[in-house]
Amino acid sequence: MKIKSLVMLGALSLLFSCQNEQPIADQKETLEQELEITPKILSQIEALSLNPEDVETITTTFPDGSTRTSLLIEGDIAISAAELESIRPVDISNKQYRTYNLVTSPRVIEVIGYTGLGFNQNLTALQQDALTEAVANYNDLNLGLSFNLTFTNDLTNADIIVFQNPNGAAGGVAGFPSAGNPYLYVQIYSGMENYSLEVNTHVMTHEIGHTLGLRHTDWFTRQSCGRPSFGELANPSGAVHIPGTPYRLDPNSVMLSCFGLDETGEFGRYDIVALEYLY
Repeated sequence: MKIKSLVMLGALSLLFSCQNEQPIADQKETLEQELEITPKILSQIEALSLNPEDVETITTTFPDGSTRTSLLIEGDIAISAAELESIRPVDISNKQYRTYNLVTSPRVIEVIGYTGLGFNQNLTALQQDALTEAVANYNDLNLGLSFNLTFTNDLTNADIIVFQNPNGAAGGVAGFPSAGNPYLYVQIYSGMENYSLEVNTHVMTHEIGHTLGLRHTDWFTRQSCGRPSFGELANPSGAVHIPGTPYRLDPNSVMLSCFGLDETGEFGRYDIVALEYLY
């Protein structure tokens, strides 16, 4: 996710990735220390309606000490080369989308707000308040999923682990579901400490949306970022339209690519339609 405002700020990394059928437990152990951006990889990215421009690599250390190197796409999507191979494209022509990978429902999702001190990744008081409100956003919906939030450094039995990345940027990082489970890790960049509770809640809610399989509502143009991404128009495939959501840009969606300084932290109308359709 990036900031949208009257003056566009620098790129802010919020990542989400389309996962393969790898069990959640194995996500902690995945190590990909060498990842070369080849023409084939760029072609695969474009075939999934992801922008092949400005692709780079990013290496992340998680609270359990594991490290993973992934492709960074569109400034906010993290995906490994193996995951890229596993995603099935599909023809689409509309604006609001999910991935093929969803979370098994009904079930209780155990969310851990990390408060350990390892790698300076503990959530601040502001981030804890924002995560509390974000989880409440989901629990207020009529879903087959319910969310149980605990603040702890015990990662046992966690379905989603939310922790701070101390790199000073703003935004966050998340991924898509795998094998019926939500993506395990949500990173919140430490620069979010400079923003309001409502903006932090927006980012937390957005990131959790990715872990459940939601894509950006404006992925087709990234219009919310103020600079259309025409590279995605050439091959519209790899996303699934959610019935009941609009074909136009939805300026109220919590799943827009970029966020502003006046966010409320609440779902837009069609975010609720999308989630209640899926779950």
